[in-house]
Amino acid sequence: VEIEALHGEIAFHDLLDDQIVVGDAKVTSRSVPHVGRTAGYRVEYAGVTVAYVSDHQEPTGSDHIAPSVLELCAGAALVIHDAQYEPHEFAIKSDWGHCTVEYAVRVAAESGAKRLALFHHDPSHDDDVIDRLLREAGGYAAGTSVTEVMAAAEGLTVALSLASATA
Repeated sequence: VEIEALHGEIAFHDLLDDQIVVGDAKVTSRSVPHVGRTAGYRVEYAGVTVAYVSDHQEPTGSDHIAPSVLELCAGAALVIHDAQYEPHEFAIKSDWGHCTVEYAVRVAAESGAKRLALFHHDPSHDDDVIDRLLREAGGYAAGTSVTEVMAAAEGLTVALSLASATA
């Protein structure tokens, strides 16, 4: 799809470790560990926060989560996070710039996020694999701040209650 085919007023902003205001929304970008230069985003609007971390290199041999990632996801109503690999795939591709489903749940839980959308599925995973990974992720999330884990999919719509509308 060419940019000219998109409806609406479109503006591009170069952001890396920056913050801008777009209308009534505050958008924060932070560097995210990956194999190349990559940013994650936090969008805050009317008391609701969504974090988007689409490409994220899980560290090997460490439980470390980058402070920038925790900052983006802190207390978010929804975290949309890279969850490309199963552990056996990550063992082979641990330097490809992605992470496991379990690590994505850890990021959401340690940041106090409420809901998690697993994103950036491996192209070799069919629906049955995604469904199994989603069930496993629900188990990882049990007892944490994460109350719902979903698999991102084309056409998925997620409703978030705006703080100003819940009085």
